[in-house]
Amino acid sequence: MVIDTGGWEPTSDGIALKISDAAESAISDADLVLFVVDAQVGQQSDDDALISVLRKSKKPVMLIANKVDSEKDELDAHSLWNLGLGEPHFISAAHGRGSGDLLDLIVSQLPEVGASRIDDGYRRIAIVGRPNVGKSSLLNSFAGSTRSLVDDAEGTTRDPVDELIDLGDKTWRFIDTAGIRRRAHQASGSEYYAALRTERAIENAEVVIMIIDASTPITEQDLRIITMVEDSGKALVIGLNKWDLVDEDRRVVLDKETDRNFDQVEWAERVNISAKTGWHKDKLLPAIQRSLESWESRVPTGRLNSFLGQLIGSNPPPIRGGKQPKILFATQAGIAPPTFIIFATEFLEASYRRFIERRLREEFGFSGSPIRVSVRIRER
Repeated sequence: MVIDTGGWEPTSDGIALKISDAAESAISDADLVLFVVDAQVGQQSDDDALISVLRKSKKPVMLIANKVDSEKDELDAHSLWNLGLGEPHFISAAHGRGSGDLLDLIVSQLPEVGASRIDDGYRRIAIVGRPNVGKSSLLNSFAGSTRSLVDDAEGTTRDPVDELIDLGDKTWRFIDTAGIRRRAHQASGSEYYAALRTERAIENAEVVIMIIDASTPITEQDLRIITMVEDSGKALVIGLNKWDLVDEDRRVVLDKETDRNFDQVEWAERVNISAKTGWHKDKLLPAIQRSLESWESRVPTGRLNSFLGQLIGSNPPPIRGGKQPKILFATQAGIAPPTFIIFATEFLEASYRRFIERRLREEFGFSGSPIRVSVRIRER
């Protein structure tokens, strides 16, 4: 993953301060930092302050001299050795000069295994949601009633901490708990970086608990995070939190909101909870386990094609361009999430693919897990 930060300034306020904070957070997350300098301008006073930040981070740094468009520019840019960051690498981003060699060098400098986590056998859970929906309360509720260990393994957070928590008869790894535990007024970086942090927590998880504040209307931010989880292909459980604050009138409105806004993840189990009091917290674990079982489930090829044959017999694909598509056979190509490939003689309409997906769920379950259905054209 490449993180492109905004311009860093040593003294800043307003949006510039947020951009600088986001840049420093990105440095902390990185396996390799590319420090880009305008070779036409040369060394600036602000560079020294940023170099101090880079040195304190103890991250490997490559010095990139941009706008080097000729051999003469190269000779002038050698003065950048004075920055004390080693050899400057000359490129012209506008014209592509030196970019291929630089890319090869970057790849050679990256570690084979980066700061992302190595699978250690613990199932990985990410608790996500917009600010103040109860993520921290839920995490504390889990950790407070069980043994909690802090794991210092490097991860994706600015202060990278996961927590190992015993739930039921298993130990679970909760991803990026530092990001959850940091209160809103302590959060650093811009809204962009917060979204990036959520995205990377989802990426490192196997199952996501999406926390919604049931006492307030569903927001665009809720929907963006839901879409992020759906696109990731991870198992999902939706926790409708603060249920103790939901009266009868709000329940009626909430039912309509969830039906209208969560149609793309209608397969996700929803659990009404109160993280603050611990009410119905015990119902989350079975939902998590069911979603993981679905996420890793496999349908035997014979059973899949028998089901598909009966389905096509009663509901054949619609005619497209005067031709009747014929479905030849199907196979499950993978799990996590379950991925199906249908071989057909013609393209299948998106509506018919959705119909197949819906019937697959009715027949085989997949509660709490997305499934992928793709079509490959093959001559008869």
